[in-house]
Amino acid sequence: MRTVFRYIGKYACVAAIAGLAGCSLFASKPPTDAPVPLVEFKATQKIRTLWTVSVGKSENYEFSPVQADDSIYAAAADGTVARINTVSGKPVWRVNAGVKLTAGVGSDGLTVAVAGEKGVVLAYDNTGKLLWKAQATSEILSAPAVGSGLVVVRSLDNHIFAFDAATGERRWMAERTLPTLTLRNAPGIVIDAQTAYVAMPGGRLSALMLSNGGPRWEIPVGDPRGTTELERVSDVSGRPAIVGSDICAVAFQGRIGCFDIGSGSVHWLKQFSSAVGLGADEHNVYAADERGGVTEFVRETGAGMWRNDKLGYRQLTTPVALGDVVAVGDYQGFVHFLSRDTGDFVARVATDGSAITAAPIVAASSVIFQTKAGSLVALAAE
Repeated sequence: MRTVFRYIGKYACVAAIAGLAGCSLFASKPPTDAPVPLVEFKATQKIRTLWTVSVGKSENYEFSPVQADDSIYAAAADGTVARINTVSGKPVWRVNAGVKLTAGVGSDGLTVAVAGEKGVVLAYDNTGKLLWKAQATSEILSAPAVGSGLVVVRSLDNHIFAFDAATGERRWMAERTLPTLTLRNAPGIVIDAQTAYVAMPGGRLSALMLSNGGPRWEIPVGDPRGTTELERVSDVSGRPAIVGSDICAVAFQGRIGCFDIGSGSVHWLKQFSSAVGLGADEHNVYAADERGGVTEFVRETGAGMWRNDKLGYRQLTTPVALGDVVAVGDYQGFVHFLSRDTGDFVARVATDGSAITAAPIVAASSVIFQTKAGSLVALAAE
């Protein structure tokens, strides 16, 4: 059995006892071996901190910011929802939802949506005015996806809901079978004009029609294997990435690959395991595996370009590309910058010392990380 399950006992739960269709396997990311100490290197890239804003602690949840138009929207476990100017870092407004929040923010620049405890969904306009509240069937850990007049969420019991962005009226609900055991993480949703692409437990990537929730296609990214339920956990991790006519995704104990966005047909697939998802741009795909290795793949073919294995078991975030560098955060609040050409270290920046678990975002010419202690940090490579 893989080392990731060495201390699994206290995290596992049995669906038959709980009376549920499935249950969460890990409190957050899978347990790991001891983190590798940081290696010394000569920095060759200057990194500048553009601004830092405190938005509130994440506690046991994962909060990622989102960019829409000229603003960053962020949230925290205490109910804070904030709009921040992307360039200056100055708060535009800050409100409190009045409930504990469990997931990050989704926004299209007009509607700002967050998820609260017990499956409540709250939507605000871009001035911070509450528009509506709606209810899902269970807890929501993934940030809502907002666009095409809808707010789309997935609850832990594997129900996908679409609410009208203006009124909160439920437009449709889709249900999928939930495996016995799953990661307690935040598989994401991305949408385009007609389709919601939903990362699912059990290694599935599902494309649903925004008009009615009907399936366009569903494909296996992870392929559950093994003789025990623990060995068969193979959930799609993080948010899928849409690039041109491709959609790319990765699964824990599964595979990484890119697919045709219209049909779901496979462009390429490779064995890989990640609990945090992937980043992608026009040319490449970037992923951090469960052992702390960061790999760059060619988006069109899946060919591996390089792998940096110097960050072993440091509980890395999703890597993202910013110009000539790839940025990835770790459990001690460090942001590591790797050369996009070679994967070698070119810079390292400390934040507030707390873990960075949420996927960073690229906004204009900066990359923005949100720490567990609540710092929102914008960094730029010069």
